[in-house]
Amino acid sequence: MAPMIFELQSWQSVLLCLLFSVIYVGSLYVGIDDKKKNRDHPDTIKHRFINVSIITVIIPIILFFFGTTSDAESAHTFLEWLGIRLHGFIPSLILPLILTMVLFLGPLTLHYVDGVFRIYLEPRYWVNSLQNLIWIRNHIVAPITEEMIYRACMLPLLVPSFGTGWSVFLCPLFFGVAHFHHMIEKVIIAKEPVSEAFKKSLFQLGFTTVFGAYSAFLFLRTGHFVAPVVVHAFCNHMGFPAFQEVMSHPNTETRHKLMASFVIGLVMWMALLYPITSPFLYSNDIYDL
Repeated sequence: MAPMIFELQSWQSVLLCLLFSVIYVGSLYVGIDDKKKNRDHPDTIKHRFINVSIITVIIPIILFFFGTTSDAESAHTFLEWLGIRLHGFIPSLILPLILTMVLFLGPLTLHYVDGVFRIYLEPRYWVNSLQNLIWIRNHIVAPITEEMIYRACMLPLLVPSFGTGWSVFLCPLFFGVAHFHHMIEKVIIAKEPVSEAFKKSLFQLGFTTVFGAYSAFLFLRTGHFVAPVVVHAFCNHMGFPAFQEVMSHPNTETRHKLMASFVIGLVMWMALLYPITSPFLYSNDIYDL
């Protein structure tokens, strides 16, 4: 596969990213017969699995036709732009996940206190999970398809136009806004008041935008698609940190230890963020961040 570069104007890059986002979100609603079935209904999940899988194949093909064959030093093969390569694969699979687990030291400590870790050692947990459509969506399908569209297909367009720094903050805006569509389901299907649904969706918008920036950062630092995928799956599994549960823990000593673990995890993550994501560790010469 010949090396290529992406030389679109800034407005063209943004418009194309917006198009990708609209296509992806739109595919979630195309062809669904019963609009009253919520996102967790088995029929809805299966239908969306098929739709997003097709879109995840189509959008990279569209992206390919916007590339220009080049012998420039900044040119790379199309798969390399997508972060699909062998060099540095193992570190990309492991190190970003470890880094993110450090950030989640508090929630992981809470899991330990609550005895959740014992569940992961039971084979039945994994057998049941792999038969659960919601689990498969949250841990496999969503991370792979969303990272392919919102990171692997958008950053090759945004970086040449805006640079890596701005792209880290611009790319997640498409990702965050895309999750705002959940408000429609909250109002129409769950019958929630518009104001309440808006508040929840606004919070989700902020949370997903912050995660999107972190995911884009990992993609650019490692040059690997697999890095944000495994981190995305882990974050979906952990969910938003249960601060309220920590603050209301009945045992004072345990509560203080949990609070300390949250702070220690954040400080360690900040200290390790750049060393663990050093492009050298991942043989990354594609993106310069």
